[in-house]
Amino acid sequence: MELRQLQHFVAVAEDQHFTRAAERLMVSQSGLSASIRALERELRAPLFVRTTRRVTLTEAGRALLAEAERILAQVRAAHEAVAAVQGVLRGTLALGTEQCIAGVHVAGLLAAFRRRHPDVEIRLRQAGSGALAEEVAAGRLDLAFAYRTQADSDQLRSVSLTSEPMTVLCHPSHRLATAGVALTPCDVGGEVFVDFHPDWGPRRVTDAAFAAAGVRRTVALEVNDVHGLLDLVDENLGIAVVPRHFRHKRPGLTALPLKGTGEAEYETVALLPPEQATSPAARALVTLLSD
Repeated sequence: MELRQLQHFVAVAEDQHFTRAAERLMVSQSGLSASIRALERELRAPLFVRTTRRVTLTEAGRALLAEAERILAQVRAAHEAVAAVQGVLRGTLALGTEQCIAGVHVAGLLAAFRRRHPDVEIRLRQAGSGALAEEVAAGRLDLAFAYRTQADSDQLRSVSLTSEPMTVLCHPSHRLATAGVALTPCDVGGEVFVDFHPDWGPRRVTDAAFAAAGVRRTVALEVNDVHGLLDLVDENLGIAVVPRHFRHKRPGLTALPLKGTGEAEYETVALLPPEQATSPAARALVTLLSD
C-alpha cells in the first residue's frame, strides 16, 4: 500500500467523483481508477459503489477512510516537523472554529500568524463543537476553537481560553424584560426558544443546564447562525439562552442573568490532538495565542 494510493482514495471519497478528484490531483482519470483498483485488490474488498453520477463509500471504504486520513495527517506532520527543525515553518494549518467564539479573535490571530509564518497555507472551517472535536481527533484539523465537550478523550487535549455564564436574551417588550432579576430555568421553561443546532456549544450548555434542573423546554426556532438567532429574538419570536458576550452584538435586546444552573458555564478551549501528534503549525499558533 502506497501513500499515493491513500491520497487518491481520500480525494475520491471527498469529491464522490473520479473525474473531479482526478482534476484536483492533476492526474489522468484512467490512472486514478487504476490506482484505486490496485488498492481494492490489495485489501481484497471494494471501497466504492460506482454509479454514472457519483461514487459512494462501501462499509470497507468507510473503515479505511478514517485510517487513511490519520496516516496522511501524520505524514504531513512529519514533513512539517523536519522543516521546522531546519528553521522554516511550511505546510498547512487546518483550523476549525465555532462562530463568535469567546476568548480569541480568530481573524486577528490568523493575520498575526500569517505575518509571522508566510509560507504556511491557512485553511479555516466553521462548524459546531461536536463536529470540530471529531475532525481534530481524526487528524483532519490541526486544532479547533470550540466549547469543551464530553468528547475530550485520549485523542484530544484542550487549552482553556475563557469561561463565562449563560444569559437570557429577550425583546424589550417581552414579559421577562421587566423582571429585573436573575432568572432560573423554571422561570423560563414554558417560553418559546430560539437556539442553535444541537452540535453547537451554546446549545449543549443550555440543554445540559435545563436537564439538570429537570425543566423541559421547546426549541421552536433552530438556526446555524448567530445573527439569525439574534434577528429572531429581535422580532420577539422567542427568547434565547446564550453565552454572556452575545449580548454585546445586539445592545437593544434585554439581557438577564441565568441562575440555578449549577456548574453549567460556557467554557471555550483550543482542542488539539495528543502532544506527539500536534503539528508544528498548531504549536506555533498556540504559542502566538499565549503571547
